[in-house]
Amino acid sequence: MLVSLLSAVGVPVKADDNVVGAYINGLHPISANPDVPMAVMIAGEQVLLDRIDMYERLDREMTQIIYGHSNLFLSIKRANRYFPIIVPILRKNGIPEDFAYLAIVESYLSPTARSYAGAVGMWQFLKGTAKQYGLIVNDEVDERYDPAKSTEAACRYLKAAYAKYKHWPTVAASYNAGMGRISKELDRQLADNSFDLYLNEETSRYVFRFIAMKLILEQPKKYGFFITRQQLYQPVKYTEVNVSGSVASWSDWARKHGISYSQLREMNPWIRSPKLVNREKRVYTVKIPKEESLYRSKTEYTVYNENWIVD
Repeated sequence: MLVSLLSAVGVPVKADDNVVGAYINGLHPISANPDVPMAVMIAGEQVLLDRIDMYERLDREMTQIIYGHSNLFLSIKRANRYFPIIVPILRKNGIPEDFAYLAIVESYLSPTARSYAGAVGMWQFLKGTAKQYGLIVNDEVDERYDPAKSTEAACRYLKAAYAKYKHWPTVAASYNAGMGRISKELDRQLADNSFDLYLNEETSRYVFRFIAMKLILEQPKKYGFFITRQQLYQPVKYTEVNVSGSVASWSDWARKHGISYSQLREMNPWIRSPKLVNREKRVYTVKIPKEESLYRSKTEYTVYNENWIVD
């Protein structure tokens, strides 16, 4: 069955009676343990993996990510939609493009992700931190749910952290633990970077999960993930309408603009209320999806990274 499925999407395979599944020519066999290199580049920094503890940490994350199939499949599909938004913002702000993979670690690129601790959005901001880095958060509007604006806020944090640590992997560790905690532990443990710190398990794993996401998404077929062009989630084409006053009913507003309330909220997840009082008279940009982005039959399929697909 597996051989037939892979062949149907154009993946060359050959059966092997000694392996459950199939070997994929030039790639890993199904259910193989992933290879861990001796060194990797992440955000322009070389990370050596000769140390046993660092090798095992990366091996653990690669193994768990690869065999947590559903979230990785969704991440690749969503990356085709959201990397064209995230990566140019990172580039504009002088942040290494690899940090787009950090958003996958945070949320699997779901703009509506919410943690048990109340962290929200693609970049998982807590309310106080979001406000500190320039996002509007109230009962009507929550910009943590806006992919572009939350990425801008993440860039502000990352730039501040890099000014302090001058080492991008340590910056990534601080995104999980906070700069206060990382700085305190660097001083207390007489360390120069986060790889030499003894930290709680979540933060200790975090940077290696970041590295693993990059390695896997750069070559997903190598690790047994096969997606066709039509299966990738497409960037949404839209028109923009500026709203500077109040909106008595977003449902009525949506209908007047030719879409449903559901489509309005899906495209603008930062809207958090059925109405907008907007006492501050702020200007909000509302995205109206175009018809070709609402129907599969009208979609023109684009691919952000050809390494993600098999056709």
